[in-house]
Amino acid sequence: MSGTWVKRAVVAIVFGVSVAASAPAAAASAAFAAFSAGPETAAGERVVLVGIPGLMWSDITPADTPNLWRLAGESALGSLSVRAVRKDTCPYDAWLTVSAGVRSAVGGACGMAPTPEAAGEGAVVPEFSWLWEVREQRDAGTLGQALHAAGRTTMAVGPGAALALADREGRVDVYAPSPAEVTQWSRGDVVAVEIPDLVAPYISGDRLSDVPERLSADARRAAARAADAKLGSFLPRLGSATVLVAGLSDHGSAPHLRAAMLHGPDSGTAGTLGARSTHRDDMIIVPDLTATILARTGVAAPPAVVGVPVETHATGGNLDERVTALRTADVAGQTIRDTTGVFFTTLAVLQVLFYITAFLLLRRRDGLPAVRAAAVALASIPVSTYLVNLTPWARTAQPAVTLFAAIAAITAALTVAALAGPWRRGVLGPLTVIAAVTAAVLLGDLLTGTPLQLNSLMGYTGVVGARYYGLGNIPFALLATAVLLVTTAAADRLVRAGRKAVAVALVAALGAFAMLLDGWPGVGSDFGGVIAFVPGIAVTALIVAGRRVSIVKLGAFCAAGGVLVMAIAYLDYLRPPASQTHLGRFVGQVADGTFLPVISRKLGAMLSTLLSPNLMPVVLAAFAFLVFALLRPGAASAGVLPIAFERAPMLRAGLLGALVSGLVGMLVNDSGAAVLSMALALAVPLVLSAGIRALQHGEPVPAAGSPGPPASPAAA
Repeated sequence: MSGTWVKRAVVAIVFGVSVAASAPAAAASAAFAAFSAGPETAAGERVVLVGIPGLMWSDITPADTPNLWRLAGESALGSLSVRAVRKDTCPYDAWLTVSAGVRSAVGGACGMAPTPEAAGEGAVVPEFSWLWEVREQRDAGTLGQALHAAGRTTMAVGPGAALALADREGRVDVYAPSPAEVTQWSRGDVVAVEIPDLVAPYISGDRLSDVPERLSADARRAAARAADAKLGSFLPRLGSATVLVAGLSDHGSAPHLRAAMLHGPDSGTAGTLGARSTHRDDMIIVPDLTATILARTGVAAPPAVVGVPVETHATGGNLDERVTALRTADVAGQTIRDTTGVFFTTLAVLQVLFYITAFLLLRRRDGLPAVRAAAVALASIPVSTYLVNLTPWARTAQPAVTLFAAIAAITAALTVAALAGPWRRGVLGPLTVIAAVTAAVLLGDLLTGTPLQLNSLMGYTGVVGARYYGLGNIPFALLATAVLLVTTAAADRLVRAGRKAVAVALVAALGAFAMLLDGWPGVGSDFGGVIAFVPGIAVTALIVAGRRVSIVKLGAFCAAGGVLVMAIAYLDYLRPPASQTHLGRFVGQVADGTFLPVISRKLGAMLSTLLSPNLMPVVLAAFAFLVFALLRPGAASAGVLPIAFERAPMLRAGLLGALVSGLVGMLVNDSGAAVLSMALALAVPLVLSAGIRALQHGEPVPAAGSPGPPASPAAA
């Protein structure tokens, strides 16, 4: 990651206190030398986009693809997240996204782009207006229209390339069906070339294959060699043009990270290719290609373009090391995508079994140490899913097995540390340790560009392409819960020492700091999280201060969260479009009246989570245990929760604040029930472990509503 995280951290803190070639290698080197011989390309000159749909870094080798390998050795390299609208992206959708500058999908049958109709030396995409009139792809033609408006000439080679460069009338200036039919490559200021050999075998009846991989390894290598041969046939004839090579589109039902490279005057010989759209030095998205073409031809990007020009970053390592790192990134993303369902199902089963077992054992006061250890272990699992990314699990022979084994080992280590350290005797000791580690890991991850959330089971991955940086919805739930529990643990000691005002200030200050990092553009960039965090902090602070919390106050706190996040988003909106995050772009959508589809989509996503078999069992089991344990403490849990609240009175404030943030977060985030379920998955076991420790001190079981035993300062 770049060093800009320091600047982002400082800004956030201050505000808180205010992307058949078996040709011999010698021939490939000669071809590349001829290609590179021209003078450096100045900004505003020719750009060539070579789209090889389906191309992955695992396809590029010195033996099979010598032209691509040689080009990679003199280019900036990165991963391309091709996610458009569907979970898998067909060539039609990918080329359409380049045309629009925003994620787009044709809908229905999705395969190759339509064949253009010849019009003089150019061509016209048939019924181009159908895309915005019927399919509601209103931004189709944005790239071509902007280029024509600026007097630039467009040249397309292949149907997909014609779709990408077509203006609003569907027209490109120069067209050829294939590279072999091009006689003069210098006829366009912007050239797009489609090499379909790698993806064509996966298209049947205008549809992308619905299986992850339909070709044998040998057949796929043959397709890669054919694509490389076509590239080598015209690469030496491009002169001094800046060349973008992109593995546009998926090749089956399983999405992958695709290959991307940039060869130009500022690409460097050992650099990475990234963009501010992903906040990653080695990953870009398809709309970034649109923005890059416009920027390098000296044409202003229309407002509809959400991508940003790609950036190159100097890095060490030889070509083998750089390509291996990019291949590993795809392996990591694939592993996370394939195992997330298994992980959350297992977590849900463990949570439900834990509450059932705890209910049966606690009512008999049997197995208290085992229940306490299980509670701490369950609460340690979430942070372990982030810490595991400090290990090279994705580079092993069996990454999924290694991933789960490493998570189990880290969970065990955290459990032992929490239960065996000098803090083990305190009621809130293990709770504070696990909550503090969780909060510290997530805050540290935010300040360093979120390397731990990327490709994490409880984070996100570029393979899926829903989020690339900042604080995801599940990490938000964990961060808010952990921060509130830690601050109330500290506040409990302060209140006992007669320093209630300091305790309230501590809750407010630490909560506000974490909340601002959560919402600050480029750091957490979390819209719904701010709305949910504010009432959680406020409720916690009020209870610590001994004040009542009413429905009116709670509504006011939620409204305050909404106002605050819109203020942050507006500040983001004031920045140049290329620097804005989705927060600032949302303000723009509000201003032009196009925000309702966004709200509708997120609401639909939130409601769908209420039927999730992995999330709702956790919510129901945890809430049922809480309610029963508070209303029938003697029968349900041997009174552990009342005892915990008696021995550590401020603990109730932290739990209620976390529940408020979780509940509001469920309502305002598209992840819905995932937010509340993860808040409960962390908070309830930790609070229960504190109650068991208090019970082990030999306190009597209080009846429901009884005042309970007096609290002693030493107990906390």
